[in-house]
Amino acid sequence: MKILAFTGAGISKQSNIPTFMEAPEVREKLFRSFAETHHAEYNEVIRQLKANMNGAKPNDAHYALAEYGVPIITMNIDGLHRQAGSDAVELHGGLPEDDEMDVAWSLYNKPVLYGDPAPNYQKAYEMVFDLEPGDVFLVVGCSFHTAIACDLREVAKARGARVIEIQSDAAHNVRKTLEALLK
Repeated sequence: MKILAFTGAGISKQSNIPTFMEAPEVREKLFRSFAETHHAEYNEVIRQLKANMNGAKPNDAHYALAEYGVPIITMNIDGLHRQAGSDAVELHGGLPEDDEMDVAWSLYNKPVLYGDPAPNYQKAYEMVFDLEPGDVFLVVGCSFHTAIACDLREVAKARGARVIEIQSDAAHNVRKTLEALLK
């Protein structure tokens, strides 16, 4: 049995990173068209995202996935999976470096914006297509607000994988779920 994890903002909530559900005004400014027409305001949104993530540390959900060697597809741009020791496929890229902040509006994949190509989507689909009946697609803290979040769940089901959703208290429930699956 293989386990493949798919994570969203809910896994990092307990690392004190607000979700877009808690800050909908941020989501509406993460469009390529907004970045290109409102440079200063967009750059300020990215500065605020960086500030929200500054000093954030992985929680036990991130560490458990790393310790168990579970491959990860993440929608997050916070880098916490990498800090915990996982080599996650980051669907939406990362954040600009400090020296790139004045031109953040012009960067691609830092982060991937609505309206941008998402270079890692194909890799994510390939990972899910590799699932077989009896495998587990572990969804942690992902909403149904993006097409990719819905699609990957459906592909996993179509491949015969069991989809397990952890939508609350990821910092405790991920390790407990992995321990139960792997005993």
